[in-house]
Amino acid sequence: MLTKIYKPGQGKYTRLWTGFVVGLIAALGCWRLYDLLAARVENLVVVMVVPVVVFVGLGVLIYWLLNKASVADFMIAAEGELKKVSWSSRQEIMASTIIVIVVVIAMAVLLGTTDLLFTLVFKALLRPGAPGL
Repeated sequence: MLTKIYKPGQGKYTRLWTGFVVGLIAALGCWRLYDLLAARVENLVVVMVVPVVVFVGLGVLIYWLLNKASVADFMIAAEGELKKVSWSSRQEIMASTIIVIVVVIAMAVLLGTTDLLFTLVFKALLRPGAPGL
Protein backbone atom coordinates (compact mmCIF):
# COMPACT_ATOMS: atom_id res chain seq x y z
CA MET A 1 0.00 0.00 0.00
CA LEU A 2 3.01 2.31 0.19
CA THR A 3 3.00 2.96 -3.56
CA LYS A 4 -0.73 3.76 -3.84
CA ILE A 5 -1.47 7.47 -4.19
CA TYR A 6 -4.40 8.59 -2.05
CA LYS A 7 -6.98 10.46 -4.17
CA PRO A 8 -4.76 10.99 -7.20
CA GLY A 9 -5.37 14.25 -9.04
CA GLN A 10 -6.79 16.03 -6.02
CA GLY A 11 -4.52 18.48 -4.24
CA LYS A 12 -1.86 17.61 -6.80
CA TYR A 13 0.10 20.86 -6.73
CA THR A 14 -0.13 21.32 -2.97
CA ARG A 15 1.22 17.84 -2.32
CA LEU A 16 3.81 18.13 -5.07
CA TRP A 17 5.26 21.43 -3.81
CA THR A 18 5.05 20.38 -0.16
CA GLY A 19 6.92 17.18 -0.97
CA PHE A 20 9.51 19.11 -2.99
CA VAL A 21 10.18 21.69 -0.27
CA VAL A 22 10.29 19.14 2.56
CA GLY A 23 12.52 16.92 0.40
CA LEU A 24 14.83 19.87 -0.22
CA ILE A 25 15.03 20.52 3.53
CA ALA A 26 15.81 16.83 4.08
CA ALA A 27 18.50 16.95 1.39
CA LEU A 28 20.13 19.99 3.00
CA GLY A 29 20.05 18.22 6.37
CA CYS A 30 21.67 15.13 4.87
CA TRP A 31 24.32 17.29 3.23
CA ARG A 32 25.06 18.83 6.63
CA LEU A 33 25.19 15.32 8.12
CA TYR A 34 27.70 14.35 5.42
CA ASP A 35 29.88 17.37 6.29
CA LEU A 36 29.80 16.51 10.00
CA LEU A 37 30.63 12.86 9.37
CA ALA A 38 33.41 13.74 6.93
CA ALA A 39 35.04 15.91 9.58
CA ARG A 40 34.86 13.29 12.35
CA VAL A 41 34.77 9.79 10.81
CA GLU A 42 37.65 8.27 8.88
CA ASN A 43 35.66 5.42 7.27
CA LEU A 44 34.59 6.66 3.80
CA VAL A 45 31.83 4.04 3.50
CA VAL A 46 30.14 5.34 6.67
CA VAL A 47 30.54 8.94 5.54
CA MET A 48 28.87 8.20 2.19
CA VAL A 49 26.25 5.60 3.11
CA VAL A 50 24.73 7.06 6.28
CA PRO A 51 23.48 10.34 4.69
CA VAL A 52 22.13 8.43 1.67
CA VAL A 53 20.27 5.94 3.89
CA VAL A 54 18.87 8.79 6.01
CA PHE A 55 17.78 10.67 2.86
CA VAL A 56 16.06 7.61 1.39
CA GLY A 57 14.35 6.94 4.71
CA LEU A 58 13.15 10.53 4.93
CA GLY A 59 11.97 10.36 1.31
CA VAL A 60 9.87 7.28 2.07
CA LEU A 61 8.50 8.97 5.21
CA ILE A 62 7.61 12.14 3.28
CA TYR A 63 5.89 10.12 0.53
CA TRP A 64 3.95 8.12 3.12
CA LEU A 65 2.89 11.24 5.01
CA LEU A 66 1.76 13.06 1.87
CA ASN A 67 -0.44 10.08 0.98
CA LYS A 68 -1.78 9.52 4.48
CA ALA A 69 -5.54 10.12 4.40
CA SER A 70 -5.71 12.87 7.04
CA VAL A 71 -2.73 14.83 5.68
CA ALA A 72 -3.82 14.46 2.04
CA ASP A 73 -7.40 15.50 2.86
CA PHE A 74 -6.08 18.59 4.65
CA MET A 75 -3.93 19.54 1.65
CA ILE A 76 -6.80 18.91 -0.76
CA ALA A 77 -9.05 21.16 1.33
CA ALA A 78 -6.34 23.82 1.61
CA GLU A 79 -5.84 23.89 -2.16
CA GLY A 80 -9.61 24.13 -2.64
CA GLU A 81 -9.82 27.08 -0.26
CA LEU A 82 -6.92 28.85 -1.99
CA LYS A 83 -8.78 28.60 -5.28
CA LYS A 84 -11.71 30.47 -3.67
CA VAL A 85 -9.56 33.39 -2.50
CA SER A 86 -10.18 36.73 -4.14
CA TRP A 87 -6.64 38.00 -4.69
CA SER A 88 -5.99 41.75 -4.73
CA SER A 89 -5.01 43.50 -7.92
CA ARG A 90 -1.54 44.91 -8.49
CA GLN A 91 -2.85 48.47 -8.07
CA GLU A 92 -4.48 47.66 -4.72
CA ILE A 93 -1.30 46.05 -3.45
CA MET A 94 0.82 49.03 -4.56
CA ALA A 95 -1.57 51.52 -2.92
CA SER A 96 -1.68 49.54 0.32
CA THR A 97 2.11 49.19 0.37
CA ILE A 98 2.61 52.92 -0.13
CA ILE A 99 0.13 53.69 2.66
CA VAL A 100 1.92 51.32 5.03
CA ILE A 101 5.33 52.83 4.22
CA VAL A 102 4.05 56.39 4.72
CA VAL A 103 2.40 55.51 8.05
CA VAL A 104 5.54 53.74 9.29
CA ILE A 105 7.71 56.74 8.37
CA ALA A 106 5.25 59.15 10.00
CA MET A 107 5.14 57.07 13.19
CA ALA A 108 8.94 56.84 13.26
CA VAL A 109 9.24 60.63 12.93
CA LEU A 110 6.56 61.19 15.59
CA LEU A 111 8.13 58.77 18.06
CA GLY A 112 11.64 60.05 17.34
CA THR A 113 10.54 63.65 17.93
CA THR A 114 8.72 62.70 21.13
CA ASP A 115 11.78 60.80 22.36
CA LEU A 116 14.04 63.75 21.58
CA LEU A 117 11.74 66.18 23.40
CA PHE A 118 11.49 63.96 26.47
CA THR A 119 15.29 63.51 26.46
CA LEU A 120 15.83 67.28 26.35
CA VAL A 121 13.24 67.94 29.08
CA PHE A 122 14.60 65.30 31.45
CA LYS A 123 18.21 66.33 30.85
CA ALA A 124 17.25 69.93 31.71
CA LEU A 125 15.38 68.80 34.83
CA LEU A 126 18.11 66.47 36.05
CA ARG A 127 21.03 68.85 35.37
CA PRO A 128 22.91 69.80 38.52
CA GLY A 129 21.88 73.27 39.64
CA ALA A 130 18.56 73.14 37.79
CA PRO A 131 15.65 74.75 39.61
CA GLY A 132 13.67 72.18 41.61
CA LEU A 133 10.00 71.65 41.40
